[in-house]
Amino acid sequence: QLQLVESGGGLVEPGGSLRLSCAASGFSLDYYTIGWFRQAPGQEREWVSCINNSDEITYYTDSVKGRFTISRDNAKNTVYLQMNSLKPEDTAVYYCAAGILVTTVQHMCPNSKYFASWGQGTQVTVSS
Repeated sequence: QLQLVESGGGLVEPGGSLRLSCAASGFSLDYYTIGWFRQAPGQEREWVSCINNSDEITYYTDSVKGRFTISRDNAKNTVYLQMNSLKPEDTAVYYCAAGILVTTVQHMCPNSKYFASWGQGTQVTVSS
């Protein structure tokens, strides 16, 4: 059974950092493009970042560029999202998702419909 488990969320002050982890079981992440999405209360789910499987090209939504870094460790079957300079507007439940690349990465990454497997989410709260 394919399973993704996120961890690393928590409460942090503005300007602080967190590193989220997305651990996979039941399948190898080597063949999947991995995305991070987030959903704040009362808002639609928003794409944050993704990394493709082959050449590890990374993509970010504009609001997190320069602050967030996505990376993967295939040996540990884990993808990370390093979040620095956190802002209150980053507060949300963060989800990782895995999908097979069936279109261009640029088209796939912002579109949740291309990601078949999802984790349960981890809460990130940025507040003083």
